[in-house]
Amino acid sequence: MELADFLPVSKEDMISHGWYSYDFLVVTGDAYVDHPSFGPTVIARVLEDMGFRVAILAQPGWRDASDFEAIGRPRYGVFIGAGNLDSMVAHYTAAKKPRSEDFYSPGKLTGLRPDRATIVYANRAREAFGSDTPIIIGGLEASLRRFSHYDYWDDKVRRPILFDSGADLLVYGMGEYATREIAKRLKRKIKPSEITDLRGTAFISESEEACVYPKLTLPSFEETAGDKRAYAEATAIEYREHDPIRGRALCQPCAGRVLIVNPPALPLTTDELDHVAELPYTREVHPMYDDMGGVPAIDEVRFSVIHNRGCFGGCNFCALAFHQGRMVTSRSHKSVIREVEAMTRHPLWKGYVSDVGGPTANFRHPSCKKQTEHGMCPDKRCLAPVPCRNLDADESDYLALLRKLREIPGVKKVFVRSGIRFDYMLEDKNSEFFSELVRHHISGQLKVAPEHCIDSVLDFMGKPHIETYERFMEKYSRLNQRYGKEQYVVPYLMSSHPGSTLSDAVALAEYLQERGRQPEQVQDFYPTPGTISTCMYYTETDPMTGKAVYVAKTPHEKALQRALLQWRRPDKQKLVIEALRLAGREDLIGYGRECLVRPDRPQGGKSESKAKAPPNAPRPTGRAKGMAGAAGKPKGEYGGSKKKAAVRQSAGGRKGKR
Repeated sequence: MELADFLPVSKEDMISHGWYSYDFLVVTGDAYVDHPSFGPTVIARVLEDMGFRVAILAQPGWRDASDFEAIGRPRYGVFIGAGNLDSMVAHYTAAKKPRSEDFYSPGKLTGLRPDRATIVYANRAREAFGSDTPIIIGGLEASLRRFSHYDYWDDKVRRPILFDSGADLLVYGMGEYATREIAKRLKRKIKPSEITDLRGTAFISESEEACVYPKLTLPSFEETAGDKRAYAEATAIEYREHDPIRGRALCQPCAGRVLIVNPPALPLTTDELDHVAELPYTREVHPMYDDMGGVPAIDEVRFSVIHNRGCFGGCNFCALAFHQGRMVTSRSHKSVIREVEAMTRHPLWKGYVSDVGGPTANFRHPSCKKQTEHGMCPDKRCLAPVPCRNLDADESDYLALLRKLREIPGVKKVFVRSGIRFDYMLEDKNSEFFSELVRHHISGQLKVAPEHCIDSVLDFMGKPHIETYERFMEKYSRLNQRYGKEQYVVPYLMSSHPGSTLSDAVALAEYLQERGRQPEQVQDFYPTPGTISTCMYYTETDPMTGKAVYVAKTPHEKALQRALLQWRRPDKQKLVIEALRLAGREDLIGYGRECLVRPDRPQGGKSESKAKAPPNAPRPTGRAKGMAGAAGKPKGEYGGSKKKAAVRQSAGGRKGKR
């Protein structure tokens, strides 16, 4: 790629473009990858499409403002985002240990962005450009921290991010609409303090009178920081009102002023989505990283297509519902076909479309016909624990799209690697999609997310019960046998989610053992900002129902639950034995076929002393209903040692999040 195909990244770069001034600066905590799955790049290209001169400052130094000063002050304003992940999730594991690699940085290097990047970048931009330069924050980090929020790393409730960043405006959700309107007004010299009516934005005011929409008042920051019941109440209201059709503005007092969060923006239309997706992205990493090992994040998305937005799946641990929203919209077939045709001319093209997906691959339209007029139901799930009777489960449009892509000259294979909703597939009365998925679109492994096997835990997760997964696996196995395929399922599994007791973790280990497999990796529940599950973790209450929730909070208890799902690892033996004794399941310690672990025999031949249960440990509940009949591994499930189970790195890590 020529440098001129990318947006300028420095003052020298601007001069090479023939610019001696520019309009907007876009700051990102990720390396500069010019691809539509990178949110800051999309915002930059949207501004460029409006006729503005736009520069990108990727992973600037933050210990002082020199990198901001070096690129020069923009004419109209600065848009700031931490990148595709919350910066704390990018830096730390669920155990709060520093990550050893950063796939969104050149050469996987760590330490190229600060903790709480949005706040730090906004403050450095203010230092460099002064109080009269408009600063707008957005992206996933700002979006999910727009209200007062529990912060896992500080283990406390933090203020709404606007208060700590000193920015003028916050854009939440998928920000194209708000970005365009803000840019138009800033060009007309309208002050940021006068931009109070845009959907999908938030601002700070002296009083609620500045709100121009019907509104509700949330418990204040001070109340949510001091009273867990108030925090749970605020979370429930925030989720119920996060709807572009029926949602109201929300006001939250904080430190003598008021945060005003306007209702969400309406989703882009199909034509608008097509236009944004087909802006002149190079789909490549900027050449300035060539000598640094490139940016690994491009490898998964270079030849993938995002065909939809939004997710009505409603998983409580996922940030999608609070960011992209629950209303699904999709691109046209013609637009996706044009994108794939352009891929076939890429110099690195090998003939394989790596994914046609998004937040959930097999969603192409709203969950029901009532949704576009009345919005999403505030207190009802579309799929869990059982599908709504109004659900419109129809995958025919997605199937038609995949069929067209398979016929494009130069395309050898079209894969579906994004997660699919297996419960939605089972509701589709026409099995054609399922059949063709198995025949044509699986690259050896299909990703699905049963997460757990205990109904009560799945209810707290917002997932379907395990019987649904088993029905899916039976059908998947039959189809593989019919078409002579040896294909596997990669099941996402999670330990220590709120609601999961030690006995529940034992039952999940039994379930896996009876089916003959153990995942090599397990995702420990990660309390990321803005999710319902994180609220459960902090408050020990389900905010949507008011029910009490058991929470494994100590690092040791979380380690016990995780170890139970990795019971065959020698380094986990002592933890597994301790967990089984605490759960009253010594029957699983021994040499029988049903046992999870052999007795620990330290030097001297004496068994380890019996562990004492912590005072808050739940009483053993025994095995879950239906577990005894779960023995027998359907052909094609999990796979052998060469087909190891994979897990998400974080709740905010799925494709399409911005």
